Parts: sequence; structure tokens; C-alpha cells
Amino acid sequence: MVVCFHLKQELDQYDVIDKHTQSGLDLVERYIKFVKERTEIEQNYAKQLRNLTKKYTKRGGKDEQDCKYSNYASFQDILKELNDYAGQRELIAENMVEKICNDLSRNVQDLKQERKTFLSDVKKAQQTLESSFKHLETTKKRFAKEWAEVEKANQHVEKIENDMSATKIDVEKAKQSALGRTRTAEECRNDYAAELQKYNKDQNSFYYVEIPLIYNKLQDLDERRIRRLAEGYCQFSDMEKKVFPIISRCLEGISAAGTKVDEKQDSLIFIEQHKSGFERPADLEFEDYSHGIKPANSENTLNPPKLRPKLWPFKKIKQPAAEPDFSHLPPEQRKKKLQRKIEHINKDLQKEQDQSDALEKMKGVYEQNPQMGDPSSLEPQITETSQRIGQLRGELAKYETWLSEAGGGDECSVPINNNIQHSATTTDPSQNLYAEFDEFEDVESSFGQCTALYTFQGNSEGTISITEGELLTIMEEDKGDGWMRVLKANKEEGYIPSSYVQLTS
Repeated sequence: MVVCFHLKQELDQYDVIDKHTQSGLDLVERYIKFVKERTEIEQNYAKQLRNLTKKYTKRGGKDEQDCKYSNYASFQDILKELNDYAGQRELIAENMVEKICNDLSRNVQDLKQERKTFLSDVKKAQQTLESSFKHLETTKKRFAKEWAEVEKANQHVEKIENDMSATKIDVEKAKQSALGRTRTAEECRNDYAAELQKYNKDQNSFYYVEIPLIYNKLQDLDERRIRRLAEGYCQFSDMEKKVFPIISRCLEGISAAGTKVDEKQDSLIFIEQHKSGFERPADLEFEDYSHGIKPANSENTLNPPKLRPKLWPFKKIKQPAAEPDFSHLPPEQRKKKLQRKIEHINKDLQKEQDQSDALEKMKGVYEQNPQMGDPSSLEPQITETSQRIGQLRGELAKYETWLSEAGGGDECSVPINNNIQHSATTTDPSQNLYAEFDEFEDVESSFGQCTALYTFQGNSEGTISITEGELLTIMEEDKGDGWMRVLKANKEEGYIPSSYVQLTS
């Protein structure tokens, strides 16, 4: 009964430990779920911030013109900083998923497997002790039964000896039977003593070695689980602390964008852009009617004075259709239009000149290596390019003459761009960003990519060497002469045979 009581107590302790360790693992999984929901909030927040900045970011046309004003440019800077801020919120979510959720999930799976093994070992030890106890009980009962039989046999011998009618043979036979029973009982007694000794040994091992060892392992497992969960608690804040410096810089950038707004400079830029350049009207002369002078009805006798243009036009006046020399515009506006036109002509002229130089180089290559192409085949393109250059130079001279007439002859060699002027007066990098938009026309577009089928040694002037399998960017397509101009990854540019490459999709 005492043994059964102790086993029942042990089973009760096992159930308590089982529930406690399972509850701890459930807490870890609950925390993982909590962090995942937090990351979803961060990701949705970041996505909404990005969509918001995208919605209010200005693009193209009039928006680019507005961005030369500091109050417009600062707002775009704020949107950029807010977009970077959204990126940091995404980074927080990514780090939480990787460092907390994924790591804790792997850890909890390992702990579950360890716990299952330890609890299984406890069960096995309990079953082994119970089996040993049952075997002991069986041996004990057998010994008790055999000893009872010995007592019966001895009583039977005594009864026969006292029976006067019993023969000597009957007495001897009863004694032999009692002796056999005694020997069997002694064997059972020895078996019972051995089983008892074995059970006591198993019981000592169970209570003092096996169970304490397993329970210590379970305790260590639970403490490791608690320690790792505590680290996860700290990581929940550490993930955000790590990005605090960058978030602070984003917020400082937003504040800096506000301090960069210069209302005076914005007004000057607007006035400079829209001032007419007209002289202010002179005072009207007094007309004395007392001497009988009649006022003239003709418009030619007195030209009405031109009204002074407003420095801040609240209502935009629709301009008439532009003429080639922009003479319909006020002097200052005309000069700016002519300067921009001259800039565009100079860019086109430079492109045509580059094209002409390339054709001349290719012609030289053909003359040195006739097998690569016929130099005369390039003459039509060279002639056409020369004609375009001549036309552009004539147009340039015309606009420069008009600019000189408008009083801007000294400035024609250095074209003025309002955006560039503004950026020269301030060191604000955000305003330089918009000043670069006018330069996008200079970027030469490519015609796709191709892969080299063979190795080509470009030994002649204007050609470049390529190797088999090299990826190239097509800058000028084959115009029927068997050559194309390509750009290599190292920015080296030149002509190669068109048959040496294959176009890639």
C-alpha cells in the first residue's frame, strides 16, 4: 500500500510538470503570434505611407517648373524623407519576423521534441518500476501460498502419526510430501527475497537517480525556454531602437526641409521669371484747352501709355500664338525664350557633330580595312549629316541675331536657365535635383542589348574588342553597312560587325 501511494504521488507530480512545461511552450507560441500581428501592422503602415508619398510626389511638366521654388521643393523633400521613414518601418517588420518569430519558432519546436523525449523517459521509468513491483507481488503471493501448503502438510503428518490405524508407510509418505512442500516453499522464499532486493534497488534508482535526472533536464529545458522568451521580449524593443538613428535623421530632414523655405527668394525667382522688361511710362503732359487747342481725335496724335505690368499677376493672361522670333513677348521673356531655343539648337548641333565624327571615323576604318565595308556607302549619311549641321548653324545664327537685337547678345554664349540660377544662390541639394530635369534630353537612348557570338579584335580606330558571350548595349543600329555601335559594361564604346552578335529580347 505504501508503494502504491508513492507511485500515485509520483504520477501526480508528473502531471503537474507536464502541464507546467506545456503551458510555457503555449506562451512562447502566443508571443510569436503577437509579434507576427505587430509586423503586419508595421507592413501595412509602411505600405500606406509609401502610397501617400507616391500620390503627392510631383511628376513632369508644370510640377517640375514649380519645384524651383523652395516651398514646393521642401514639400518634395518631406515626401522623400517620409518614404525613407516608411522603409525603416518595413525593416523593423522584417527584423522582427526573422529574429523573433522565425528563431523562436525553431526554438520552440526543438523544446517540444526534447520535452516529449523527457516525459517519455519518465513514463518508461514508472512502467519499469510498476512491472518490477507486480513481479515482486506475484513472487510474494506464491511464497505465501507455498508456506500455507507446508503448514497443511505438517498438520497432516501430525494427524497421521496420532492415528492408530495409520500404517508406517502412510506416515512415511505424509512426511515425504511435507518435506517436498517445505523445499518448494524455501525456493519460493528465496525467489521472493531476491525479487524484493531487486525491487528495492529499482525503487532507489527510480526515486534517487532516474526521476531526479529527468526532472532536472525538464527544469533546464523550461529555464532555457524562459531565457529565450525573455530575449525575445528585449528584441521587440531592440529592433526599433536599432533604426532610431535613421528615423531621427528622416525626421530631422523633414524639419530641415521646413527651415530651407525662403519666401523672399521664391518671390524673387517668380518676379525674375515673369518680369516684362518694359520701361515705366513717362508722366503725361498738361494739355491747355484754355487757348482754344482742340484735343486730337486721331490715335496717332497721342499714344496711350503702356500700363505698368504687375509684379504679381494673380490672373494668368493667355498669350497669342508664338512667332519664330518671340517678338510678341515682353523683352525679358523674349530673351529667356531665345536663350532656351539657342540651348536646344546647340544640343542638337552637338549631337549631329558627334554623328559626323563617328561617320568619319568609320569611313577611315573602311579605308584602312576594305574587307570590313565600302567607304563610299557612308557618303550619303555623311552628306545628310553635313546638311543638317549647316541648317542648324544657320538657325543658330538667326536666333543669336534676334537675341542680340533683344539686348541679350552678351549672354548668348552662356545660356541662362532659371533652375540653374536658383541653385547657384543656394546650397540646397533638393533644388539642384529639379535643376537637372532640363538635362535629361542629353541622355542618349539605347536600342536594346545583344550577345557576342564570336570574339572580335578591334584593332582599327573606332572599333572595340569583344569576347564570345559578352553582353553589350546597342547605341546605334546597323544602317545597312554591316556595323553597329555598342557600349560595353566597362563603358567602352565603339563599332563592331553586326554579324558577330545576336539580339537579346
